[in-house]
Amino acid sequence: QLQLVESGGASVEDGGSLRLSCTASGRIFSNYYMGWFRQGAGQERVAVAGIGNGGLPAYADSVKGRFTVSRDNAKSTLYLQMNSLKPEDTATYYCAAMSVYAGGSWSLVRSYKHWGQGTQVTVSS
Repeated sequence: QLQLVESGGASVEDGGSLRLSCTASGRIFSNYYMGWFRQGAGQERVAVAGIGNGGLPAYADSVKGRFTVSRDNAKSTLYLQMNSLKPEDTATYYCAAMSVYAGGSWSLVRSYKHWGQGTQVTVSS
């Protein structure tokens, strides 16, 4: 069973930066396409970014140019560098894993079988 643990969430001011990490264990990390999702209070969980083992990463329009997703397969770790944070970025952030053989859409919650417990990001104005 693949296990995912996020870290790095915090409270920051408008315009600040954070880097989230997601460490995987239990399975071969490189066998998974990885995604970041977020869920604000009372809102649906939505995709933020996704990254495979090659090719271009994918981003939601709302974070393009501000967030950067990356992965280190040797460390079985996924990252999300978040710059120019805005109050509307406030949410619980989740990492998720989808088998590279699954062929699902990166932005759909239902494409991912494995989820972390989430880490809270709060951006104050």
